[in-house]
Amino acid sequence: MLVPMCLVENKNEQMSVNKKALKILCKISQQVVVVAIVGLYRTGKSYLMNCLAREKKGFPLGSTVQSKTKGIMWCVPHPSKPNHTLVLLDTEGLGDVEKGNPKNDSWIFTLAVLLSSCFVYNSMSTINHDALEKLHYVTELTELIRAKSSPTQHSVEDSTEFVSFFPDFFWTVRDFTLELKLNGHPITEDQYLENALKLIPGLNPKAKSSNILRECIRNFFPKWKCFVFDQPTKETELLAHIDDILESQLDPKFRKQSENFCNYIFTHARTKTLREGVQVTGNRLGTLVVTYVETINSGAVPCLENAVTTLAQIENSAAMQKAAKHYSQQMAQRVSFPADKLQELLDQHAACEREAIAVFMENSFKDDQRVFQKKLLEIIKNTKESFLQKNEQASVKYCQYTLDQLSMALMDAISEGNFSVPGGHNNYRRAKERIEQRYWDVPRKGVKAKEVFQDFLQSQMPIKKSILADRTLTQGQKAIEEERARKEAAEMEKEWLRQKHWEQQQQMEAQNRSLQENMVQLREKLEWERDEALREQTRILEHKMKTQEEFLNNGFKKKADGMKAEIDHLRSTIESMKKSETPLISQVLDTCANEATAILSIPAKLVGKGLKALSSLFK
Repeated sequence: MLVPMCLVENKNEQMSVNKKALKILCKISQQVVVVAIVGLYRTGKSYLMNCLAREKKGFPLGSTVQSKTKGIMWCVPHPSKPNHTLVLLDTEGLGDVEKGNPKNDSWIFTLAVLLSSCFVYNSMSTINHDALEKLHYVTELTELIRAKSSPTQHSVEDSTEFVSFFPDFFWTVRDFTLELKLNGHPITEDQYLENALKLIPGLNPKAKSSNILRECIRNFFPKWKCFVFDQPTKETELLAHIDDILESQLDPKFRKQSENFCNYIFTHARTKTLREGVQVTGNRLGTLVVTYVETINSGAVPCLENAVTTLAQIENSAAMQKAAKHYSQQMAQRVSFPADKLQELLDQHAACEREAIAVFMENSFKDDQRVFQKKLLEIIKNTKESFLQKNEQASVKYCQYTLDQLSMALMDAISEGNFSVPGGHNNYRRAKERIEQRYWDVPRKGVKAKEVFQDFLQSQMPIKKSILADRTLTQGQKAIEEERARKEAAEMEKEWLRQKHWEQQQQMEAQNRSLQENMVQLREKLEWERDEALREQTRILEHKMKTQEEFLNNGFKKKADGMKAEIDHLRSTIESMKKSETPLISQVLDTCANEATAILSIPAKLVGKGLKALSSLFK
């Protein structure tokens, strides 16, 4: 993406997604690190984003009192994370007097939080009471975002889960003029922010009101960090055209601060992740943008659970199609028709299916009812049967061609009556035996070799009977020849039946292997999802316990005690997840196996034997 492009437009108090920008975003299959910056207009947000893009110009910078940015996106290769794209979202400035609806700023702030993995709040001068008051949008998030679709009576209960999917919070303070000291001692930028976010003691309304914002930042965001910047230059005229001045004209300290900020973002900003470890790619981010904007325009509150459900439906369908395409393409590349043995083709099928299932598992998430996995199983089954049919047709065609070539001289001799003479029967039998010997010497005739040869022998029966009229043969010899012909035909029929039975056994065993491969990879997926859910709950618990400890250390015992029920509930949830994890996975596997059995049409006896071994892993 060479230049930034507007992603979300805001016209007539209605948001819309730019289709061109969305198309670019949806073509990005790499995972994304999303950095969004918000703040009052005319505070230099766009300059920082240009620094992150490592470009002098890109996001528009303005020197007038008018806001220049309108929800612009810039996608660039990530400078330090291979196979990642850095998505930069420069938002419309907050507090723009030209915007009629004050609710507009709240939705800008909300969208930035929902879409980013790194949320940058940009302000001027210092972090004081006034700066915190201007960040009041954080306190409104409990009314503007829902974690779960099921409505709760108390929004606070829902907001306790914000920390599991909210971005890290970075506060950038521009034109910072103070010394980084506290009580006469030097402090870091992070300590400066930490001190500013300390709760104010007291029970008066003013203290309570000031503490609400501080608590929201601490409770909602998993991590917070601060960067301070000196003025870019002391010359006012240069400030008005900062995008045109040379790097050497900027204050060296400011240049160093900007470099430190960018390097930290490049190194530490997380990949955008949803609940339970679902990694967001560019195309997934595009779906989220559309879902959230449509929800806001409808007057409803954006809900993460609903957005993830919508995203999962789209992504799982795409994952299923991608896996099915992989199977078809790999089978077409690896199978040479006709395959000499059925097992040869079934082995290729097993390898390609294993890869296809892995493709699906890698690209799908929250397929809780296994709807798309079962559809994939059915698609692969039907595609496999199509390959088997093509293999049989190729075998028939090749064997028929081979017999036509080998029997050409025999058929000419029959037409010319060469065997309708005394001693002709023995000559005919020897000629036919030579054809049979040569036929079986031909390699890679495929699975229909015996069946086609049997048909050839059947086609020769009328000819053979007419030749048996050879007057030089006695009645006894004719009887012997007829008996030999019957035995040959019966043996050939037996051999053909044995082959069909063996092929059916191979097919059933292949279907059973298919079932077990699906179950093994599903088990691995379920275990990964379980571990991610546990890690997520553990992170929330650790965050809550840290907050509780800070309350205690700063003399807010009542607030610390108030968190006890919440922390106890989290501990109970984690313990419950650990205890129920094995039976739950086993139950899901059993259900899915029964449904897959019906799709594959595997005899229950054969399935039971395989599942018994699989289920033993969970008991």
